[in-house]
Amino acid sequence: MNEQDSGMRACPQETPPDGPRTVYGFHGDRLAGLRDLFQYARGLSVLDIAMNHGLVSLELARRGVSLVHGCDYHEPGVLAARAIFDEFRIPSRFEVVDLTGGPEALQAAFGADHLPRYDIVLFLGIYHKLKDQTSDAVIERLVRHLAARAARYFVVRASSSALLDELAPMLSDAGMSKVHFSALSRVVGPLEIWQRGDVSPYIGTS
Repeated sequence: MNEQDSGMRACPQETPPDGPRTVYGFHGDRLAGLRDLFQYARGLSVLDIAMNHGLVSLELARRGVSLVHGCDYHEPGVLAARAIFDEFRIPSRFEVVDLTGGPEALQAAFGADHLPRYDIVLFLGIYHKLKDQTSDAVIERLVRHLAARAARYFVVRASSSALLDELAPMLSDAGMSKVHFSALSRVVGPLEIWQRGDVSPYIGTS
């Protein structure tokens, strides 16, 4: 389903600036557009959807988040995330989840630990994969479920700006406003940060 890559970096393609890009790359590539968020992470809780090995959440943990939950379809990645977070004294839980099962799959995997709200929800590099694997109705239910649980920030990366535009109405309906957009990387796709409530004056466009 939404199995992530094995860490091989995708080379930049000879495409127009607004053409398709990957969601892969080395670890540093995958952090593109996220650094403004890191400075506000201390004390916040995180839900990392399709987390791969959990390395983006690892960067947040280094900056003092209070809790991390994550899921991925790829069991070796989940096991790696568990091993990595054994080194941190913060609550964490990582589960194998097939997201084509919709919100119910998340709830079944985490049970009572699936919080009603997470300060940060990460939805990085998975939307275009789900579109190849399940119906638009299932995806919309999942996105709306996750947006409702984002207490502060919903962070999404896709392979194109057009795909980000498809998600915008769902996030707006959840009472969120786009406060950050980054498309500087030529390796990974564009990223948006949405915030619940008033637009922050501190997270801008890069």
